[in-house]
Amino acid sequence: MRIMGLDYGSKTVGVALSDALLLTAQPLETIERPREDKLRRTLARIELLCGEYQVERIVVGFPKNMNNTIGDRAEKSQEFAEMLNRRTGLPVVMWDERLTTVAAERSLMESGVRREHRKAYVDQIAAIFILQGYLDANRGKEWKN
Repeated sequence: MRIMGLDYGSKTVGVALSDALLLTAQPLETIERPREDKLRRTLARIELLCGEYQVERIVVGFPKNMNNTIGDRAEKSQEFAEMLNRRTGLPVVMWDERLTTVAAERSLMESGVRREHRKAYVDQIAAIFILQGYLDANRGKEWKN
């Protein structure tokens, strides 16, 4: 079993993948699209990756506001998760992602990645943080669909 983690943004989707033992999350790729409302190719790419890596569950970052309310970005993430579920037939879990992009940026800075190169990796790193948080919180529990 593998689980895919997604950091859904307005123009990119960072993709991370768990190992087969569900212990660690690794970066996979960043899917880019020209406009926020253009999702057909993005959904098709995710569906292809799910088949290629035998993914059985998808975790989508849920960008709640700091006061725990749901804003426009979180609503769009929920809509995206529903589209993923319909397209792939896989269970899709929303996971609180507050400050993951900030943590990803900080991690890249501390690793010495130059500013102009960070943009290429920040979404993947944020997807890793989302997926790793989910894996850590559910470790030792029975993985059910």
